[in-house]
Amino acid sequence: MADDVLKDTETDTFIKPGEPGHNQAKEVVWERWQKKRTFVRALEGTYGEVYKSLFTQPRVYSTTDWKWKGGPHNYGKKIINPQSVEIAQSIECHVDCYAPGGHGQKHGHMNSAVFFVLKGKGYDVHDTIKLPWEAGDACIVENGCVHQHFNADPKNEAIVLIMKAKPLFLFMHMIFQKMVQYPPTTPPPGAENYQPPTNL
Repeated sequence: MADDVLKDTETDTFIKPGEPGHNQAKEVVWERWQKKRTFVRALEGTYGEVYKSLFTQPRVYSTTDWKWKGGPHNYGKKIINPQSVEIAQSIECHVDCYAPGGHGQKHGHMNSAVFFVLKGKGYDVHDTIKLPWEAGDACIVENGCVHQHFNADPKNEAIVLIMKAKPLFLFMHMIFQKMVQYPPTTPPPGAENYQPPTNL
């Protein structure tokens, strides 16, 4: 979905530029879907300058240096990607947290992804196929499938680490990214006061 398309949360419809209401203030479903992002950075300078600049970049990044974004079902921290750090150009790594009974957006993308479960239990739906997972599992999201992540535990959070080569795919013009359904804007029942962990 294009960055300049807005969602009217009252009618659950999308408003394109030029349509009535496009410039009116709307509820932001999740900041990363509403604002422009850097998917691949320019590499500028001489070979020596680029080489030296890469060696000066940190190699360790703490998740606590980033704030959780999103909610109330799914929260995320983009730790490694071309927009957040200088060292990474071809990979992306982020941490996602699902509220008890929560789920993420239904979407698809050309790049595959490794969805490593750090805590909790739940399931994915990949092109209508249900795939259960639990802490310690690695779930592979295959190229091009429409998928969604669900926390199956109504009392406990689920935390996952997601690793993918999305920037590299976009650089090679494999740019298919499709938002099929945004996550709900109201909390899951019983998790109205849920907040993601502060120590992660």
